[in-house]
Amino acid sequence: MMTGVGEISGMVAVMCAGAAAWMSDEGRGAGLRRARSLLPGGGAVGPPLLERVTGRVRALGAEWWAAVAGVVIGVLGASVLPVLAGAAAVPLLRRVRRAAEERRVRERRSGVVVALCSALAGEVRAGRQPGEALSRAARDSGGLGEAEAVVLAAARFGGDVPGALADAARQPGAEGLLGLAACWRVAVDRGAGLAAGLDRLEGALRAERDQRADLRAQLAGARSTAVMLAGLPVLGLLLGTALGADPLHVVLHTTAGLGCLLVGGVLEGAGLWWALRIVRGAEAA
Repeated sequence: MMTGVGEISGMVAVMCAGAAAWMSDEGRGAGLRRARSLLPGGGAVGPPLLERVTGRVRALGAEWWAAVAGVVIGVLGASVLPVLAGAAAVPLLRRVRRAAEERRVRERRSGVVVALCSALAGEVRAGRQPGEALSRAARDSGGLGEAEAVVLAAARFGGDVPGALADAARQPGAEGLLGLAACWRVAVDRGAGLAAGLDRLEGALRAERDQRADLRAQLAGARSTAVMLAGLPVLGLLLGTALGADPLHVVLHTTAGLGCLLVGGVLEGAGLWWALRIVRGAEAA
């Protein structure tokens, strides 16, 4: 009897000791994690799982969501056609995304060119020589972009500044530098007023930029309408599914449904291309 009680007491003691050691380890680990989170730069705790997943999703290109949607619809409809369509849409959407990024780059660069002209006019009025004024204005505005070193070297060492500006104007959105090159050639080479020419050039570039912005605002409604009309078939499929009609089975697994899908896809693609072509033509004009 005493032996059984002793064995039980020993087991309880071992369990208590293990629990105490585990709690001590947990406490030290929690304290260590807390200290690491409080100390700046000392063993920083990694981001939570949700933040890591969100970051990876953001890093994923928007065009890949078409492939994901194709896989989901393919699983729901038990067909490989949506998967193929989603894969085929990836390069098209990537092209659209890159075109939008290039347009934003052109707009930003045209804005900094206007800022360059304004800053250069102010430096010239302050009494600085054209070369020094161009160096200060370019560093403040960043309007020369990747060609800044070449243009500033030409201005500092007596090179062909108008030619360097004309080369810099080949960058997307930097076409206004051609006007700056003309102003520089007329003002510096022939002794005309550089500040007055820069003022007129800035006004013209600013008016052109505002006109483009106003045109884009007017065409935004047409572009949104075209995209909305392109999404109506998806809305119809969702409504049919909500009503219990199983439209995915009809479209993907019947001859009439496949024919309607083919004809509708061709017509919708042609209509969307035509509408966006009209919008792009209006923007180019």
